[in-house]
Amino acid sequence: MNDSLRRDLVARYIDAYNAFDIDGMLAPLAPDVRFENWAGGQMTASSEGIDAFRGLAEQAKGMFSQREQRIASLAAHGDGLLARIDWRGTLAVDIPDGPQAGTELALSGESEFGFAGGRIVRIVDRS
Repeated sequence: MNDSLRRDLVARYIDAYNAFDIDGMLAPLAPDVRFENWAGGQMTASSEGIDAFRGLAEQAKGMFSQREQRIASLAAHGDGLLARIDWRGTLAVDIPDGPQAGTELALSGESEFGFAGGRIVRIVDRS
């Protein structure tokens, strides 16, 4: 798979994420996609397969009234791509023992994308 196709798949995924378009997020993913989210060095969420990923995406969608990922940089990383991400969002719900609905959050991190068969097969988010 060429670099241009990989970059296009990542752009489609992130554009759909920003638009809260779950079906659009799933379109570039392989049926057996592996997802991991790491925060502060600890895994906070993971899924194996597109149905489990959909469940996580639906859950996360309801937590924010607004959210946006911006790619600060995108570079080859082994057989995949590494995106440096600037993220911001506004909570739609109160977090128990945490921030209240309406709180704006911002963080920087990276997302590692793996590819096979013309699809994204792995996403590892780290912040």
